Amino acid sequence: MEKYSEGLEAWLTGLKGDQKAQMLNQLIADDCVFRSPVVHTPQEGKQLTFMYLYGASQVFLKEGTFKYTRIIEQGLDAVLEFETELDGIHINGVDMIRFNDEGKIAEFKVMLRPLKAVQKIHELMMAELAAFKKPA
Repeated sequence: MEKYSEGLEAWLTGLKGDQKAQMLNQLIADDCVFRSPVVHTPQEGKQLTFMYLYGASQVFLKEGTFKYTRIIEQGLDAVLEFETELDGIHINGVDMIRFNDEGKIAEFKVMLRPLKAVQKIHELMMAELAAFKKPA
């Protein structure tokens, strides 16, 4: 088994557990920037990044087919290619993560293909984020 940096190991391990919210809260830097494949502007700050990454974990991991197929790490940067299937649509994407010197996520960028996948993720994420923003 590959050995990755502490931050990347925390990310990979945390995705498999039932404590995703706690993992994200600990791992995201206060000044993190999230770049979505469907939102034009960068989402800045821990709170917005948390909202997008937690929402994405709910969308991507619900059907159990999500898997990273390739992981490349160099210095503070990691590129993780993934595949999953949602509602019968095959999705191929890349998570590009930059960690800061403390091992926290400083920048997270997601890229997706094909176009059908981008459209499906946009639909599912908008519903997830709307539910996330509703007051309890």
